[in-house]
Amino acid sequence: MWSRRRSSPWWWHRGKRRRALGAIVALFAAASLAGVWLTSRVPARLGTEGMDGTVQGPARVHDGDTLTIAGRRIRLHGVDAPELDQSCLRDGVAWACGREAAFALAQRVAGRLVSCRGVTTDRFGRLVALCTVDGENLNRWLVREGWAVAYRRYSDAYVVDEWIARWHGRGLWAGSFDPPEHWRQGR
Repeated sequence: MWSRRRSSPWWWHRGKRRRALGAIVALFAAASLAGVWLTSRVPARLGTEGMDGTVQGPARVHDGDTLTIAGRRIRLHGVDAPELDQSCLRDGVAWACGREAAFALAQRVAGRLVSCRGVTTDRFGRLVALCTVDGENLNRWLVREGWAVAYRRYSDAYVVDEWIARWHGRGLWAGSFDPPEHWRQGR
């Protein structure tokens, strides 16, 4: 009777298969994580820019009043939010109101289609625009929630919304702060 003899024990071959399967699973997991990371980095480049000065797509937030959509940097018209490194006072304690304003805007636009209609271009080459999310005016929302002030130098469209935010003590109005324009001048 002929017997087939393996060059190594049976358990060695089973371990190789198991290790190979583990390597395949690890490779697949790494590729999936890389895909998720890349996908989270891409949305600001997606979207469309129309001939009439409208830009639409997912937005990436830079600060409380600046977005990027379809590779185009957009400044929200008629509003002025605190700078990222600006701090405010609430109950006598300093807090990062600039970061909070940017975070509130990021939460508002997350996973939604943002549509912006250009009004003009500023001295930095950014499109200054009126933006909407799900049909709601994003500029107005920022001011009404207290995360930005009406930028009266360029528009008085949001003055009433600023009064509402101030009356209810929302966002920046929960404490004291330097208006963003004055804060920038004092830097």
